[in-house]
Amino acid sequence: MKDELVYPREVSLGAITLVLGLIGWLLLVVLTVGIALVYLLFGFLFYLFAHSAFISWLRGNAVLLSQAQLPDLRERFEACCRRLGMEEMPEAYLMQGGGTLNAFATRFLGRNYVVLLSDIVDAMEEHPDGVNFYFGHELGHIRRHHLTGNLLRAPVLWLPLLGAAYSRAREYTCDRHGRACCDSPESAARAVAALAAGARRWRQMDLPAYAGQAALTSGFWMSFHELTNGYPWLTKRTVRVLDPAAPVPRRSAFAWLLALFVPYAGRAGRGVGGLIVIAAIIGILAAVAIPAFKDYEARAALASAHAGSEPVRQARDNWYQQHDREAPGSLQEAGLPDTLPDGSRLGFDPTEMVLTVETRHGELVFVPENLADTPLVWRCFGDRKVGKAALPEGCLLAEPEPQAR
Repeated sequence: MKDELVYPREVSLGAITLVLGLIGWLLLVVLTVGIALVYLLFGFLFYLFAHSAFISWLRGNAVLLSQAQLPDLRERFEACCRRLGMEEMPEAYLMQGGGTLNAFATRFLGRNYVVLLSDIVDAMEEHPDGVNFYFGHELGHIRRHHLTGNLLRAPVLWLPLLGAAYSRAREYTCDRHGRACCDSPESAARAVAALAAGARRWRQMDLPAYAGQAALTSGFWMSFHELTNGYPWLTKRTVRVLDPAAPVPRRSAFAWLLALFVPYAGRAGRGVGGLIVIAAIIGILAAVAIPAFKDYEARAALASAHAGSEPVRQARDNWYQQHDREAPGSLQEAGLPDTLPDGSRLGFDPTEMVLTVETRHGELVFVPENLADTPLVWRCFGDRKVGKAALPEGCLLAEPEPQAR
């Protein structure tokens, strides 16, 4: 059954980000051989202590709304919960806002909290129905499980366009919840107006004129900054609070193109939890990428040394055959270089006819199986510094044995 309080794009974007996020976590766990789980554990412990400090501060200093404490606000809160069909009510608090007009919802160890800042309540003194909008908006985050879904989606919320679009869709959904808690769309729009004009001047705003101002958002720069932001412009929010079906201006096509190259770090980077998630993802990606790059670099360098030494080995073999199985006293005696074009250094033991190729990633050693063979058959070894995965094809990871002449 369709939920009229949910902005349609939130459903599709939520499904896309959830599926991609789960795939992302799976890949991170597999590619890091479980290291991702260690990051998550430490991240959770850091979040636990950091967020517990805020929750403790909130419960120890803010005012818990109840039938005995600010009952008018508690009554509005309970009425809004009933309108939204929420039987389990979160704890609701009033907190001194220091001039900030806002409200927020948070969650800690399975318990949800709704916090109204005192300045927004004071601003709505002549318009108490506006308080319902803020209650409803924050309850929308809880009802739609926005506080618990970010972790599962974290690996993809930074993606250009996608993460910001999902965040904006959630805001539109929560505005619908706020609107449902108000007596009329105009009443809800007045509450949005306070975010635009401040605690006093919102009373004098012409709502249709402000909604019409949304036409300015179709330009390149306004389109670009909205596409990279997790919040819609307040003018657009006003339009959709007044009429959810009302069209809004289309964004600039060039802005879409540019925004495609800008990773989103808005909601994914909000608060301590968001910073932990971002740090964990960066750390995990680094744990995967850096070793993989080093392995690739080592394989490439050793493969180059193996191939680059082929002409030297061939020339050395020719000398050996032409001089009646007598090895040259040195590479220089055979007219051979002691350094390859890639910078690898060559070493030669004339007694055992052993050629070494020294790279910064380890040493390759070429040893004849039997000096009596015609032609000579050579074996390649890597020293202990060379990883097994980095060895060129046909080489072994072992110490070469001295050969009898």
